[in-house]
Amino acid sequence: MFQTAMYTGTKTENYELVIKQLRALLEGESSQIANLSNASALLNQFLDRVNWVGFYLTEEDELVLGPFQGLPACVRIPFGRGVCGTAASEQKTQRIADVHSFPGHIACDAASQSEIVVPLLKDGQIIGVLDIDSPEKDRFDETDEKMLEAFVAVLIEFL
Repeated sequence: MFQTAMYTGTKTENYELVIKQLRALLEGESSQIANLSNASALLNQFLDRVNWVGFYLTEEDELVLGPFQGLPACVRIPFGRGVCGTAASEQKTQRIADVHSFPGHIACDAASQSEIVVPLLKDGQIIGVLDIDSPEKDRFDETDEKMLEAFVAVLIEFL
């Protein structure tokens, strides 16, 4: 499942280790850009079978591209459009097994087949989303969803 040999536990244990690493990376740093950049790099290094890991940040009624790892991406996504815009407007994680079956999917990378998007909620307000794409269908499961939500909860503490 994971690219690096240091992740030898169960899937949940490996995520827990990455969440500890995230906390260590962010401790004492107040720059949102630096923290989001390190968070996307950490996840990109940790997860296998993904082709894009990054953030979109809220500006008025749309999401604007933030720090990411991967190919160039769509810059602006209106709330309610595509997987990211739906996650933002519904303030609910979207785990999509086949992006081509998602109504209104925005294809930034034609290689993407599945996607998970976790909203970033701070004080009840949507401040952005974590977006992860995979070139495989049905790449993300319930464990990924639960643990990425836990990852985001730690990240929010530092934003």
